[in-house]
Order: sequence, then C-alpha cells, then structure tokens
Amino acid sequence: MMKRFFLLAIVSLLALPVFAQTTLPLTGPLLAINTVDQDAILLYDMANDSYRELHFGNRDHFVWDFSPDGCRILFTLADGTELPTLYSAKLDGSDQQPMVEYTDAPVGEWGVWEPDWSPTGKIAFTMIRNDGDERTTHIAWVPAEGGVPEFYSVTGSEYTPIWSNDGQWLVYVSYSERVAGANVFATAVPTSEPAPGQAEVQVSLLNEADAWVVSADGETKYALTNFPTGSVSMPRWSPDGELVGFVFSPSGNNDTVWMIANQANSIPTQLSFQWHLALDLTWLPDSTAMIGALRDFKGVTANLLYQVPLVGNADEVAAQYLSELSVSHADYPRFSPDGRYLVTRSAYELMLIDLQTRQVTSLDARTLGNTPAIWSPEAFAGEAACD
Repeated sequence: MMKRFFLLAIVSLLALPVFAQTTLPLTGPLLAINTVDQDAILLYDMANDSYRELHFGNRDHFVWDFSPDGCRILFTLADGTELPTLYSAKLDGSDQQPMVEYTDAPVGEWGVWEPDWSPTGKIAFTMIRNDGDERTTHIAWVPAEGGVPEFYSVTGSEYTPIWSNDGQWLVYVSYSERVAGANVFATAVPTSEPAPGQAEVQVSLLNEADAWVVSADGETKYALTNFPTGSVSMPRWSPDGELVGFVFSPSGNNDTVWMIANQANSIPTQLSFQWHLALDLTWLPDSTAMIGALRDFKGVTANLLYQVPLVGNADEVAAQYLSELSVSHADYPRFSPDGRYLVTRSAYELMLIDLQTRQVTSLDARTLGNTPAIWSPEAFAGEAACD
C-alpha cells in the first residue's frame, strides 16, 4: 500500500508544470512556441531576450493562443493518439484549468483542436467526437472561463474556426461529399446521388470544402463561397474585417489565392491563376495585400514569402516579400499586433524580423519546429499587471 501511494505521489509531481528558469515577470511582447518534441511550451520575451519554459506533464503540448489581455495561454494536451484536451493557464504555468466540460460522450471519445480566443472572450474550436467508426467535427465555443460547449455548425465535417479582429464574426470551412468524375482529379457536377447506371458499381466520392461565416451570437450564418467543384482552405480575415483571403484548390495540392468580401452572396476574386502549393497565408497589417508562403510559384521551386496584391494577376505582379533578407523555405509568417515585427519559419528556424530596421534575429535552437509562433495581444501590459 505504501509503495503504491509513493508511486502515485511521483506521478502527481510529474504532472505539475515546471516553472520558469527566470523569476522575473515577463514584459512582452511575447511569442508562444511549441518545442520541436512538443514536450513543453516556450514563452519568449522580446523585452529582455529571455525564455520561460512550461511543462504540463508527459503529454504532447500544443499552444494555440493567448487570452485577450495576454495573461493566460490556451493550449491542448494529448497522450499519443488520444484526442487532445483543452486547457488554459497563467503565464507561469500555474492555475491550469480544463476549458471544456462534456458529458455526452465518454472521456477519450471526444477532443478539441485549433481553438481561437476571441477579443470579446469566446473561445471557438473544432469539437471532435468519435462514435464507433464514425468521427464528426463541429465548430463549437465556450466562454472565457470554460464550460459546456455550444455549437455553431451542424453537418459534422467542419474545421478551422478563425475570429475576425473585432470578434463579431467567425469564419470556418465545411466539407461535403460529391460524386467524382472519370478519375479522382476530374471535375463533375456535385450530386448527392450516383449518376444513372452507377447504382450497381462502387461510386467514388470527393470530400470538398467551402468557407462559411457565422456571427458571434449565432443569429446570422451563410456560405461565404459556393464553388461547384474544388475545395477552399486557409480562410484568413483582413485586419479591417472587410475581406477574407483564402486558398482554392481545383484538385489536391493545386492551389490558387483568392479573396472575397464578408457579405452574403459576394463574388470571389481570383488573385493567382497558375497552380502552386500554398503553405500558409496571412495579411499585411494595413489590409492592403496578403503575404503567402508559396512553393512552385513564378517558376521558383522553394517556398518563399510573396506579397500578393489585391488587384491584377499575382502570377505576374506578386513580388518576393523581404527579398533583400535571407528568408528561404519560408512558412507561418505572423505579424505582431502593432505591425512592427514579423516572425516566420525559415527552414524550420524561427526568425524575428524588425520591419523598421530590417534587423533579423534567429531565435534559440529550442524554437526549431514546424508550427507557427503565437503573438501576445496588443492589450498585454506585462505579467506584473495580470491578476
């Protein structure tokens, strides 16, 4: 009995977070980063060029966001192939709180992915549920303090919820099936029924997505795009909230860049026409153009950052962004809330770029990885100002 109690005590201690190497309060701006092994979360403080490393047990760590005041981090933990669980915690790793209460399915049969914390407080996420061999994904939300989820979507194949900067609108993608054409790459008019004469043969189905928008109160919802074939991915709000940029793929890995106004029945505008591979997409802070991490674009194989104008043919007029700097094999560009800095992956290395001075800082080797870095919000006034 004593031996079992001793082992349980050790397990309990291992589950506690290991706090910062430095006890100085974080000043900010902050960058939250997963370690390459996803065994910890790093908080990099630009003010004093220091790190704080947080561990929350022996599970896979994935940091997603900060609270609107920057005083808490939002992250998921998962053990191997289990579905992730959503938590928030203070910047020193204390006060770890589960954010979703759900009793309609057994523990282990549901999980949370890609949460986004609205500036108004709501946390939207993809709710994953297993029911035998079937898996469904819905867009759900909980309040800032967590709780029982409420749902924005109903079809059961939705992903990628992203709040507008004012927190009034949420964009996501919703998948539906259609009968394929003569082969997996051929287009065909979508239909929910097999074509005549196909009832006795196996019908190949394609699962393709369009973008949807829902208001924060759930009262207004509409399909933002309505492509008859092909699939939408990477919806991205312009900072002013008027436009949504996205990637449209007629078939797998054949990508083009588009944009559309955030209004029902809007007509999308195609910005690039030659197929390429889009790794990521974001907006300039002033909403005047998008920055894409694009591969096989304009005759260049390597993925570089390109500035995609909102008018003209991007295949001709898009230019390499920050071409004077050595940013090769680029991915996950993220601008700071004030627009002064850009952090991006370059061959998995995390680079911090001061856009005023063009100074480039390669961050610590512990930040190597293939996930984006997360900026603290502009409202963050330093850890000393947090409750």
